[in-house]
Amino acid sequence: MTPGKKILSYAYYPGCSLHASAKEYDISTRGVCKALKIGLEEVPDWFCCGATPAHNVDELLSLSLCAKNLSLAEGVKGDLAVACAACFSRLKTTQHHLRHNDIQRKQVEKAIAAPAPMEKKVKHLLEILARDFGLDKLEQAVTKPLNGLKVACYYGCLLTRPPEVPELDDCEAPSIMENVLAALGAEPVSWSHRLECCGANFTLSRPGVVLQLSNAILASAKAAGADCVMVACPLCHGNLDIRQKEIEEGYKVQYGMPVFYITQMVGLAVGVSASRLGLESMMVNPQPLLKEKNLL
Repeated sequence: MTPGKKILSYAYYPGCSLHASAKEYDISTRGVCKALKIGLEEVPDWFCCGATPAHNVDELLSLSLCAKNLSLAEGVKGDLAVACAACFSRLKTTQHHLRHNDIQRKQVEKAIAAPAPMEKKVKHLLEILARDFGLDKLEQAVTKPLNGLKVACYYGCLLTRPPEVPELDDCEAPSIMENVLAALGAEPVSWSHRLECCGANFTLSRPGVVLQLSNAILASAKAAGADCVMVACPLCHGNLDIRQKEIEEGYKVQYGMPVFYITQMVGLAVGVSASRLGLESMMVNPQPLLKEKNLL
């Protein structure tokens, strides 16, 4: 090892979606980190963080679920790497609440029978790639630039808001996704719906709302000339990818727009094998687009 060279190594909290409906996000995350020599050690015995529903039902339960997971992460060296935007939001929200509310902190400590852990930094993969690893190094790691690929970077609701919690980027005018994408050689498009809600977990309770909101997002991306959409949230991916055919049928439109996870985009550019990116799991087949752009 070169003297003074910092080795990046993180505790890793995949969350439920990445071990189930969003396996391709987990697979591509591990593939990218291996290619970039970023260490990941999965938090032992982690469990559900409560995601978006729990805090609407029982706030103490929601805070306690996240606090216990943060406590488990204390046993692994390094900051806590999180890929799912919903998990990232809940873990960061818990730390924020417990730092500013002594009553809630004491209630949570009683519930988990342990001190509330608040010191370990929780970082989204975007932050790790753009800041810890660095955009210059990321650009140098590119072996197959994503030249000619026009991408709509979709942040959704949770990555940057509320502003005092995620601390990832400017909540109204973020650029971290676009910066990562530009380092890969792709072209981020300017579009109107990058921060709009897709309907998230209304998927089962109010599917009509989801179709309406997600259609508006896809229509905006298409109008901006995007070839595809890039996301960092399994909920957003589900609504824009899995429901895309249903949206097309309901609104009599044709998008055929692949929806990639950020790690799939990075993986393509840094030489991770397509078999390690989970591309076959995407409902909208990305292969025609990638072959057209000479990226497969």
